Amino acid sequence: MAKPAQGTKYRGSIHDFPDFDPSRDAEALYTAMKGFGSDKEAILELITSRSNRQRQEICQSYKSLYGKDLIADLKYELTGKFERLIVGLMRPLAYCDAKEIKDAISGIGTDEKCLIEILASRTNEQIHQLVAAYKDAYERDLEADILGDTSGHFQKMLVVLLQGTREADDVVSEDLVQQDVQDLYEAGELKWGTDEAQFIYILGNRSKQHLRLVFDEYLKTTGKPIEASIRGELSGDFEKLMLAVVKCIRSTPEYFAERLFKAMKGLGTRDNTLIRIMVSRSELDMLDIREIFRTKYEKSLYSMIKNDTSGEYKRALLKLCGGDDDAAGQFFPEAAQVAYQMWELSAVARVELKGTVRPADNFSPDADAKALRKAMKGLGTDEDTIIDIITHRSNAQRQQIRQTFKSHFGRDLMADLKSEISGDLARLILGLMMPPAHYDAKQLKKAMEGAGTDEKALIEILATRTNAEIRAICEAYKEDYHKSLEDALSSDTSGHFKRILISLATGNREEGGEDRDQAREDAQVAAEILEIADTPSGDKTSLETRFMTILCTRSYQHLRRVFQEFVKMTNYDVEHTIKKEMSGDVRDVFVAIVQSVKNKPLFFADKLYKSMKGAGTDEKTLTRIMISRSEIDLLNIRREFIEKYDKSLHQAIEGDTSGDFLKALLAICGGED
Repeated sequence: MAKPAQGTKYRGSIHDFPDFDPSRDAEALYTAMKGFGSDKEAILELITSRSNRQRQEICQSYKSLYGKDLIADLKYELTGKFERLIVGLMRPLAYCDAKEIKDAISGIGTDEKCLIEILASRTNEQIHQLVAAYKDAYERDLEADILGDTSGHFQKMLVVLLQGTREADDVVSEDLVQQDVQDLYEAGELKWGTDEAQFIYILGNRSKQHLRLVFDEYLKTTGKPIEASIRGELSGDFEKLMLAVVKCIRSTPEYFAERLFKAMKGLGTRDNTLIRIMVSRSELDMLDIREIFRTKYEKSLYSMIKNDTSGEYKRALLKLCGGDDDAAGQFFPEAAQVAYQMWELSAVARVELKGTVRPADNFSPDADAKALRKAMKGLGTDEDTIIDIITHRSNAQRQQIRQTFKSHFGRDLMADLKSEISGDLARLILGLMMPPAHYDAKQLKKAMEGAGTDEKALIEILATRTNAEIRAICEAYKEDYHKSLEDALSSDTSGHFKRILISLATGNREEGGEDRDQAREDAQVAAEILEIADTPSGDKTSLETRFMTILCTRSYQHLRRVFQEFVKMTNYDVEHTIKKEMSGDVRDVFVAIVQSVKNKPLFFADKLYKSMKGAGTDEKTLTRIMISRSEIDLLNIRREFIEKYDKSLHQAIEGDTSGDFLKALLAICGGED
């Protein structure tokens, strides 16, 4: 069993089996494989209940007792994924890694993801053992094989990592931190082209502790996380490798939690990845991985494995997982620490928001008005021209086109478009033609008219707009529907939900910085209303009002500090606590506010993903977000989408829509990531 470092707790899920007898275990395995068929349950139970060190002793005893190779017999008796998992467990970790890398670079093509995962995450000692195991198992030099199978900067960084010479964590120098920040900044953001050698040298050699300080200082100096610079400056497998290195520097368990989630989400399971991680981390940090998995994905690793796999393969994986954390119902120390760091990152980052639709160069409203009239005149409609013009002009330019169209032809462009196009395309094009505040006002009106209310649309708009946007929406609503938005919300909603929406619709959120003392007080109110404070006090109704006031009127910067203080005070994350303690529309609107404060582009990326996943498409949500964010932060949303879901927004739209609606959406999306 892997020994924890001096003074640290063991965080693996597999332990040495008490009263271990390798000869008895060897006999049990021989019996399980003797005769016709094999007792897979007995094999599974025994092997997943022994540590790797004990399994090596069993292999020795098996050979001594029967003159046979245990791994060869297991390969013969078992098949498929279950066989790969059991055989992987029987190898020492270094030899398991060596086999994975050999498979990754053998044959046609290279499994770059496997190379990245192993070499970015292993310690110096593990790298040295891997290199020795590879030499022993295959009588080949691992570095030479990597050089023969990879190229460019990707190859150079792999070779640096293969040396296993990262500095020890006690090697930290404040002066060097500042120098490395400056060198990375000058090598990327400030340089025409990128000096990849600086990224390779610093990220490949500095100690983890030193690099964490570099990343913190880089964020303070440049206003963006190092990951954003890497995505902007590097590309391809080299970019993926460097991002993996950064993730492992920040938190190796979090890196593996993310890899496991991506291995199982969506259709199909990436079994090689799942097996490799469950085997390699079972005696290192599986408990930390489980904690972070549950925090990030709101489900336990155990439950996801259970739902995504089957048979003996599933039972073996669940044994390696070691337990179901959904029963616990609360945060773990490691997970709380990750949540705290996430809020810290959110508080410091100065993210530059970018839309995908920008004002057209050499814009001529006269030429565009004529082209649109021609596209709609006579029999048939030229949808391609309509899509091309309207999706490649800013909203301000579209308003000029509307005015010019009326001046030239005495016709209302919106009315003409309505009569010429229909369905999803019409909703998208007509939405793009409306000024943003009037478009949002119309979406709110639609959400409240007729039988039933579309609470999700109300929440999405009112919880995410700025003060200026909210005030403009209120004016547009009054102008278009001769009724105040507040009166409309009062008529159509009720209770706490109504009060929250009306508070948001005033557009009176504070816009200053944070007040640390006030943040601690606000965090205490949140802890009391969510019933996890040590000393609840005060009237419940009064607390509810104060909690609503905090979430609806405090500035985003202040709220980030409140949510950090909340984690420190309670060991819980505020979003997860709201989901657990509240229900219905009140829960949904508070969660939307928290997510918007945390990372607004990610909030919209999630909404877009949900609008297209599964059977059927929620075209209304898809259209509304693509229109409303196209000139604000759709480029940021695209980046969050691919980061979280491992596929681009462009690909998702392409796979879920069709025809002219698809063409128009892709034009607004603005590119493939």
